[in-house]
Amino acid sequence: MNDQLGSEGFFTSFDGVELFYRHWISSASGKKAVILLHRGHEHSGRVASLFHDLNLDGFQGFAYDMRGHGKSPGERGVAENYGVLIKDLNAFMNHIRDSHGIATTDMALVANSVGAVNAVTWLHDYGVQVRCMVLAAPAFRIKLYVPLAIPGLRLLSRINHHAMVTSYVRSSMLTHDVAQAKSYDDDKLITRKISVRVLLGLYDAATRILDDAGSIDVPTLVISAGADYVVQNKAHEQFINGISSRRKEHVTYPGMHHAIFYETNRVAVIEKARQFIVTSFEVAADEEKLLTADQQGFTKREYDQLHLPASFAKKIFFGSQILSMKSLGKMSKGIRLGLDTGFDSGKSLDHVYKNKAEGSTAIGKIIDRGYLDAIGWRGIRLRKDNLKYWLSFAIKKSSHKSTPVCIMDIASGPGRYLLELKRDLPDKCTLILRDNVQANLDEARKIADDWALDGVSYILADAFDVKQYAQQTAKPATKPDIVVISGLFELFPANEKIVQTLKAIANVIAPGGYLIYTGQPWHPQIELIARTLTNREGKPWIMRRRSQAELNALIQHAGFERMDSRIDDYGIFTVSLARKAG
Repeated sequence: MNDQLGSEGFFTSFDGVELFYRHWISSASGKKAVILLHRGHEHSGRVASLFHDLNLDGFQGFAYDMRGHGKSPGERGVAENYGVLIKDLNAFMNHIRDSHGIATTDMALVANSVGAVNAVTWLHDYGVQVRCMVLAAPAFRIKLYVPLAIPGLRLLSRINHHAMVTSYVRSSMLTHDVAQAKSYDDDKLITRKISVRVLLGLYDAATRILDDAGSIDVPTLVISAGADYVVQNKAHEQFINGISSRRKEHVTYPGMHHAIFYETNRVAVIEKARQFIVTSFEVAADEEKLLTADQQGFTKREYDQLHLPASFAKKIFFGSQILSMKSLGKMSKGIRLGLDTGFDSGKSLDHVYKNKAEGSTAIGKIIDRGYLDAIGWRGIRLRKDNLKYWLSFAIKKSSHKSTPVCIMDIASGPGRYLLELKRDLPDKCTLILRDNVQANLDEARKIADDWALDGVSYILADAFDVKQYAQQTAKPATKPDIVVISGLFELFPANEKIVQTLKAIANVIAPGGYLIYTGQPWHPQIELIARTLTNREGKPWIMRRRSQAELNALIQHAGFERMDSRIDDYGIFTVSLARKAG
């Protein structure tokens, strides 16, 4: 094994693609890791020297080539969308955890430029708690220099979905170090082009992260280059000021260029990063504060703000929206259902799942199609697909049983997606549908009867009545193997009764049972919903978002081990898989 290049191998990403990675280990290495993410256009070989320069005793090092880069497969500089790159990073982190036995809380992330945005987006969307991260010149905002560059790229992407652009960055813009600049110029594995849709996805993800930076609470060091010709340093200040981390630092090195770890005076930069990592590992990871995020924190402040009266201008804007829905909008079945039963009701969501435009006239159907195509509802339907994915996974993992796998949804509504699963796998599973609205259970029974399904039970019950779970599962035969909590916790701001419910489920679920739960860590229309839509109780539909990290902490506190998550293309809805601890 070459000490500089490390050992080489491949890991399997979420879609079965084998991506190339490097692993460095020394005689002093233990169960701690530093994961290095390369810059855009580059590859893992470029960070090999950085791992050794960090000189972290007891740490293993890992780095991989993004798809379309270095030795990983795929068209150069191309991915289906930016979200694919984040899913790849998630698969890599899971690989390190599962194949190398390193807990995520014993990992440090070190990333430069595009790699830094990837790191933060992954932390935000998947809510995994690493020990710390070092972000060098993160590319939250790239200097494109051309006026109206982003609108122009969006137009280009519409005209040509496969459009590519070539980087304007020269080696002299990256570093003053002549040898490092020559190394960059001579590296045949560097990809100069990038897909326009990936570049736009990076921009949109960075916008979302900057807007929701308060959801990040991992110890963070941001390093800026004083003479950076590639990215805007103002975005670094916005990010570091916005995150909720108790331990955060921002340092700028005057005169340095973008590739700050490869500059002539890089020794001071690398030593700063090393000291931050070492100090972070001297302090135990703090996850307890996430359990009280409903009482203080970023999303609690947002939730309180939504209860305050809107400004005069917003009142006019949102008032016109309400008036439109209550007049012309009633021609749409979806809007009419939302007004009658609540936009968060089981019946309303069932209409969204069916995704069939219905209305009193042709105009009503057109309005309904626009309603169903709202970004939130598109995300809901992708959530359904991700629910089915984890259900199929959990059923397969539980297939060693001699009896059908028992699936329980604690607030099923009409339960359409579960009944569809039962229809597709009639002999593989039985269902327990619980809901606190009889009409929803009646609708579920009608669907099951229409499809001639058996093995389905219907229980009128409150999901938060913890005593009912023990009564229902008094006999071992009724203990569920898989419990589903979909679209429920997002509707309730307080954590206490959610934790009590999770503990009750942990007590009754079968040994080795799986928990599938949904989250909503971000939503682009959170204020529009609060100001214009009503919930099942006829009150304004005001939601307190939970960061994915907070939701994961609640799950783990109740006795489950989180395994993995899937998220929609918009970064709105997550579906996660956990297993009963022990």
